Amino acid sequence: MPELPEVEVSRMGITPHVVGQTVVRVTVRNPSLRWPVPAELQLLVGQTIRGVTRRAKYLLLETDAGFAIIHLGMSGSLRILSAEVPPVKHDHVDVLLASGEVLRYNDPRRFGAWLWQERDSEHPVLSKLGPEPLAEGFDAGYLVEKAKGKRTVIKQFIMDNQVVVGVGNIYANESLFAARIHPQTPAGQLTAERLAVLVDKIKRVLSQAIAQGGTTLKDFKQSDGKPGYFAQELQVYGKAGKPCPHCGQILNEVKIGQRATVYCSECQQS
Repeated sequence: MPELPEVEVSRMGITPHVVGQTVVRVTVRNPSLRWPVPAELQLLVGQTIRGVTRRAKYLLLETDAGFAIIHLGMSGSLRILSAEVPPVKHDHVDVLLASGEVLRYNDPRRFGAWLWQERDSEHPVLSKLGPEPLAEGFDAGYLVEKAKGKRTVIKQFIMDNQVVVGVGNIYANESLFAARIHPQTPAGQLTAERLAVLVDKIKRVLSQAIAQGGTTLKDFKQSDGKPGYFAQELQVYGKAGKPCPHCGQILNEVKIGQRATVYCSECQQS
């Protein structure tokens, strides 16, 4: 599924096409996504899109009337197309712009969402989110304080959106490997020094993924149709049974929170 870097790349891809544009029409072909598409989405019509921001894995189209909130779910994607391009199967939402282009949302599995947020309010899906991993508020001091006394294993801990948003399965695997921390170590047992290293590695891994265009997975493509390239840089994710790129030890795989977790028992001992 698209993770934070892929969502950020989507934001960067659509922004030049939609900001400053007036919405001419909103077409909802299938209102049954993860949650029902609200009728208030039609409030976009006649509005100028002032900006595109991201909060965790949610994208927000800002207008004077309010915000359209978009979540790509497990298989969703956004494309910028000519309005003359006919929709295909799983094209569920179109936002037609005065430029003659359309922001088109495709989602085969329909686990994504389009929601509406009034100005001067906060939608419930955003209200309990932790800090952004690339923001200054996510630092060693913060993570040390949050981890005190926690028995939750560190991989689940950093994937908790109330602790820090957007560190999904791929990037949790990669960050823990880079920090040489075993994914099953209880968060509260890690020293401040090791947590500081982990914060640094999370920021580095996510920044590198964004810079390289997001990870190429079967469901993700950028808004211009070009795939991301970070998959070429993955060290451990999806590589169970292969040699560790650092020491040559065969990489192990376990399930943590029902998610595949790959690690090196030599490099990540605690």
